[in-house]
Amino acid sequence: MARSFVMLRRQDSNLNLTAPKAVVLPLHHSGPPPRDARAPSSLPSPAPGDRRRAGHNGTVSQESDEVDRIVGAWMRQRPDLDFSPLEVLSRVDRLSRHLDRARKEAFRRSELEPWEWDVLSALRRAGEPFQLSPKQLLQQTLVSSGTMTNRIDRLVGRRLVRREADPADGRSVLVTLTPDGRTRVDAAITRLVDAEAILLDSLSRSDRERLANLLRKLSLGFDA
Repeated sequence: MARSFVMLRRQDSNLNLTAPKAVVLPLHHSGPPPRDARAPSSLPSPAPGDRRRAGHNGTVSQESDEVDRIVGAWMRQRPDLDFSPLEVLSRVDRLSRHLDRARKEAFRRSELEPWEWDVLSALRRAGEPFQLSPKQLLQQTLVSSGTMTNRIDRLVGRRLVRREADPADGRSVLVTLTPDGRTRVDAAITRLVDAEAILLDSLSRSDRERLANLLRKLSLGFDA
């Protein structure tokens, strides 16, 4: 034991105590990683054909549609123009085509033409006794007097409406919705509401309310 102790002391005496000591870091270091080991701050660009597009902050935010592709192509060809109106109204135009198809299908299932729906729905909205004068129908459907007369004649022939003398003015007539006409228009509006709800299925109720308010604001300029 004494000899071992002496040998150990001799080995210790050979150590250079003035040499710099190595710094050993713990394996589980809690601080931030080296700068070159951090993940890149920007997201990779979407691959060609990817339906997502980058937002203003550089993040991939939402899917793109055909209008995005059309506007993007125009911006490359005419960077001097502001294409923001196209981003709104081109989508309105495209959505109106889907709405037109949905409405026609709802009317077809109720055995009604779109123009028949215009007249019958105006009478139905009037409430009991579901009567309007031809002049009032003209104001609501925005057609000429001759066109309205022809439409009323055809609806009378289908027994969806009937003409009645106006008790307040014997020289005038009122157009009244028949029970069969009411049945058809009620079935059509039920199918129409269901079809339109499907078109808006991707929007929450709050999104629909915001969109309705914006469209109302836009349409008021044309209704004035």
